[in-house]
Amino acid sequence: MELITSLSNGVCKITFNRPAVYNSFNKSMALELQKELDRCAHDDEVRTVLLTGAGKAFCAGQDLAEATDPNGPELESIVRDHYNPIILKIRALEKPVIAAVNGVAAGAGANIALACDLTIATEQASFIQAFSKIGLIPDSGGTYFLPRIIGFQKALGLMFTGDKVSAKEAESLNMIYKCISEEEFEDYVIKLCEKLALMPTRAFGLTKKAVNQSLSNNLIDQLCLEEKLQTEAGKTEDFEEGVKAFLEKRKPKFKGK
Repeated sequence: MELITSLSNGVCKITFNRPAVYNSFNKSMALELQKELDRCAHDDEVRTVLLTGAGKAFCAGQDLAEATDPNGPELESIVRDHYNPIILKIRALEKPVIAAVNGVAAGAGANIALACDLTIATEQASFIQAFSKIGLIPDSGGTYFLPRIIGFQKALGLMFTGDKVSAKEAESLNMIYKCISEEEFEDYVIKLCEKLALMPTRAFGLTKKAVNQSLSNNLIDQLCLEEKLQTEAGKTEDFEEGVKAFLEKRKPKFKGK
């Protein structure tokens, strides 16, 4: 299996499972991930999605053996049909999507991690915009997200040079949410995902919509969007439960509805 999927305590864990090639993507794995993200979007039992890798790597990007195979998909199709839908599905999924970067994240693998809502990396992990090493440009949303996260100068520097960024440096650059020690990494990630799964995930989905559109909206448009989405949030069962729990001085029991 190129993907291993499990569901526990509201957390759907999707593990990239091609460790022999550092979990690099081929066509079948990319299309399967798209299906899994769609399934997570429509499964009420799934409250949080966790992406990680098997073995020593998170994901080394595209499997170049497939990309250079005369009988394989063309580069245009790989970008358009494999990676672009993955990025769009991650951003549109109205639930938290967490990347647990357990090792190297290179090329498309790095940019998939950066497209997630929160990226957690072990101290042994690293991020590489490896595209320039083979004469390509960053794809999978890299040219969109990375400059917005760390600024144009830093982003272009990493894209041009293909330099490896350690997890600690990525945290200091605000490229990722947190860098965690190897010993604490797995426990921290699971606890965080389970914590988020118990929270008002419907509001999280609306928050993602607002943040997504803030990247292109002006202030007036964004304020109007906040008004619209806040009104929608105020009609949810979670809002009703949250207020009731606050008044009754107890912990709320959110359902993501």
